[in-house]
Amino acid sequence: MNNPFFDHPILNSPYGYPARHWELDSSGQPTQRVIESRRRAEFVTPIPKPKKRRADEQQQELVFDEGVGLSTEAQQYDQTSIINAVRAEVDKWRQLPDPSSWQVTPETARLLKHWRHHDFSDIRPFFCQLEAVETAIWLSEVAPHAGKTGRRLLDHLENASHNANPEILRLALKLATGAGSSNGCKYN
Repeated sequence: MNNPFFDHPILNSPYGYPARHWELDSSGQPTQRVIESRRRAEFVTPIPKPKKRRADEQQQELVFDEGVGLSTEAQQYDQTSIINAVRAEVDKWRQLPDPSSWQVTPETARLLKHWRHHDFSDIRPFFCQLEAVETAIWLSEVAPHAGKTGRRLLDHLENASHNANPEILRLALKLATGAGSSNGCKYN
């Protein structure tokens, strides 16, 4: 049987913006349709369909509340909406053509120009590595001056960090394998 999703699962170059993705249905199964946009961040656990299933069989759902009432709905952290909101702001900021409108230090602007426009002849950074650095830069240099949106996102991240780690602001960024953690670099 022909299955394009499994025959050609990779649609984007690791060096460019992820502009296409395979659509998944509500149960995480591929629909065989390519969507011409970046996939929104969300947690999906695709589970292979069983070979055979009786019509009257229903999969049971697990309830994960081992603490039975120890946590409240207000304490639940919705990481995907904040990821998508920060990603959208970084995308808008990345598209600003004039370095003087980037709202970063001159040294940061010089590094961004190099990473974004250098003609790498050997090892070049993956898009997700650049995006992680751009996100750290946006959060530390741009967001504090980005009006209501920047303040709202920073407040949200600071509150989430405070609830989990009082007195220590921690942010986690996605980095590709080999991006520097084995070189002694730590990101907090």
